[in-house]
Amino acid sequence: MATDSDDLSAWYASAALHWPTSVTNLDAKIEVAERIAERVRDGALIGIGSGSATYMALWAIGRRVRSESLSIRMVTASYETEAAAITLGSRPCRSAPCSPSGASTAPTRSIPTAVCSRGVAVRCSARRSCGPPARHIYLAIDPSKHVERLGQGFPVPIEVDRLAVDLVGRALVSAGARSWELRIAGGKDGPVITESGNLVIDAWFEEIPQGLSGQLKALSGVIETGLFEGYKFEIL
Repeated sequence: MATDSDDLSAWYASAALHWPTSVTNLDAKIEVAERIAERVRDGALIGIGSGSATYMALWAIGRRVRSESLSIRMVTASYETEAAAITLGSRPCRSAPCSPSGASTAPTRSIPTAVCSRGVAVRCSARRSCGPPARHIYLAIDPSKHVERLGQGFPVPIEVDRLAVDLVGRALVSAGARSWELRIAGGKDGPVITESGNLVIDAWFEEIPQGLSGQLKALSGVIETGLFEGYKFEIL
């Protein structure tokens, strides 16, 4: 399979969905994907989050399924991973009938603590079906995503009800946010719309203390955040 980041047609989710269109640090993400695929066992139920590294892992798992005739099921959190799983011959579902034996997700940045910010987070609530209560959670990241301090160089993504944007924004400032704004979509007018029909606020904090996720989720109008606290991850 080619690794030219300018030609990703070999990784298109389906004949109709020509995505991804670009992937940064492709070679490093392929290496991470292969390490995740090595951990797959026959009969597994696997949760698949979003992000390009996780997407590469999905394809690596699919190749193992085909070459070794493995029988697995996948819980997918996005349309593109669901489409790709079908393309690869897996059996995707949007909600798990039982706890996944493993979950793969891709954070925007990571640090060696129990608090991790994951992915572009346009589907925060959907991804909860793929992570906890999985027995093993793997973070599919490349070395460029490591930082010294959580929140360094990127905002906290917060999924909010579309009717509560201003209410949540004011509450974020009171909760210590330096600034906030709605995430703007690419390829369409207006803001990003999550797969649950909600909007995404990007909030910048000088620091992200333990417990911030719970504090934010207690705000009226907040659906979910991109912060995950209290879970054990294996970083690959």
